[in-house]
Amino acid sequence: MTTTSPETAAPRRVLPALIGLLLGTFVSMLASTVVSTSLPVIVHDLSGDQNAYTWVITATLLTTAISTPIWGKLADLFNRKVLIQVAIAIFVLATAAAGFSQNTEMLIAFRAVQGLGAGGLAALSQVIMADIISPRERGRYMGLFGAVMAVATVGGPLLGGVITDAFGWRWNFFVALPFAVAALLIQQRTLHLPVRAKRKVKIDYVGIVLLSTAVSLLLIWVTNAGTSFDWASLETTLMVGGAVLAAVLFIVVELRSSEPLVPLTLFRDATFTLATIASIATGLAMFGTSVFLSQYMQMARGATPTEAGVMTIPMIGGLLVASIVVGALISRFGRWKPFLIAGGVLLIAGSFLLSTIHYDTNFALVSLYMFLLGAGVGMTMQNLVLIVQNTADPAQMGAASSGVTFFRSLGGTIGVSVMGAALASMATSLFTDRAADLQAAIMGLGANGAAVAQSLQSGTIPQVSALPESVRIIVEDIYAQSIAHSFLIAVPVAVVSLVAILFLPNRPLTRMTTSERVAASEADLATVSVPAAMATLSATGSVRTLDASTDPRAGDGALAATGSVRTVDAATSRRTHRDAEMGEDG
Repeated sequence: MTTTSPETAAPRRVLPALIGLLLGTFVSMLASTVVSTSLPVIVHDLSGDQNAYTWVITATLLTTAISTPIWGKLADLFNRKVLIQVAIAIFVLATAAAGFSQNTEMLIAFRAVQGLGAGGLAALSQVIMADIISPRERGRYMGLFGAVMAVATVGGPLLGGVITDAFGWRWNFFVALPFAVAALLIQQRTLHLPVRAKRKVKIDYVGIVLLSTAVSLLLIWVTNAGTSFDWASLETTLMVGGAVLAAVLFIVVELRSSEPLVPLTLFRDATFTLATIASIATGLAMFGTSVFLSQYMQMARGATPTEAGVMTIPMIGGLLVASIVVGALISRFGRWKPFLIAGGVLLIAGSFLLSTIHYDTNFALVSLYMFLLGAGVGMTMQNLVLIVQNTADPAQMGAASSGVTFFRSLGGTIGVSVMGAALASMATSLFTDRAADLQAAIMGLGANGAAVAQSLQSGTIPQVSALPESVRIIVEDIYAQSIAHSFLIAVPVAVVSLVAILFLPNRPLTRMTTSERVAASEADLATVSVPAAMATLSATGSVRTLDASTDPRAGDGALAATGSVRTVDAATSRRTHRDAEMGEDG
């Protein structure tokens, strides 16, 4: 008779459940990345300007950020398997509907609904992983997620470029549908989560409204200030004042709510607070630079959508290699802080170096800069969630996990808005400064110059690859300078992220899953070490001890009552020892 070791049995239990999560992740990433390289073409065909381009991205990120903590709280209250299936359905249906958009306003609206589903996938996948995989063992499975990310992130833009060039951009929005159906079916068959105890549910609707109001007003102001109205204006006063008021009221409501949307007690934990700060910079680097790198390739280097997808592979390669290698090393040695520090340094280096690029910068250097930035994101993104889950209260695992993801999404959303506003402002200024050069180049085109001039004066994003060379070089230089200027915004935020990482408490990773920690919570020992646990136990008996230096009877075994010692029964002692080994190993 053969037996299966725990080391062999665990992967066999985990892998089938992971298949559904992997497919869900693939669907969400594919639906997003497949349209990334074709966005300049989409916005151009729908007669949109740079502001519309930014809002097509920001709308998804905004609703993703707002909905992430909501999904996280729902995960602490309801069936997590049903929730993630609902999130996939919302995401894919909204994505398909976006394919029928007739103008940028319609596209932005469907992208906003798409973000609601994306928020659920971002939050719930992390929470469910904590249910079935311990923090210490998580790294060995990150390679699978890294592979899915690589296929979706590299293959998505390439596929999107091919579809756009061959069939038209609308077909990009339909390509994820068959994968979504497969994800739902496989999750139904393979994703089996522990049964959660039923309890009375109370949803914080007022908190949801106030959080949505605060974040929306802030992002709308950042996106439109400097273009639709001045930074110092009545609109700025109303929007910023409204956002601050909504944020203050949100804090008041959360403090009084019995089931707060974002439990403010989480911020008492230094790990959670510092991880959220660091996540903001990671989000800005991940979302902001990836969005505008694609635009740089097309607007500053004249690439087609397909070529732009290929040219951004170095960043994805850095992210993939770093996440797989670092995840494996963390699982093997149990040390995470050195890798997070290295990731923070790479974020700073990559962001700064990308702010120096021009339209004619050697592409080998641009590739190196992208790789460094991608490696920084790969080392920090998932591991910040990991260390928060390692110390979070199992009863608040959904809120804690989604909290970090929320701030990462918020950082990305604000980052895209701020970088987009800076890009649009800089481009407008440079077009004005280079007006004489453009006029001379257009006049040199003869009869064809009128159509080119009309295209540039329309206010829509130009299709640079189709412009005559004399005009194209000037336009590429303008957009290269503008995009590089926007990358510089990420540098100070990345510095703050590194400082936060340096101060993170260096706590060992536990080998217990969330479900096991819940089962062990009877003695409140699942998340603390033996010395800390013993300090919480009350004295249950006295043990007589001897001081050999003062009592000659010590050698005879007689005891004098000199103090009390905490004692526990044998079952509790064994449980304490077991949990200590799981929590302290590594």
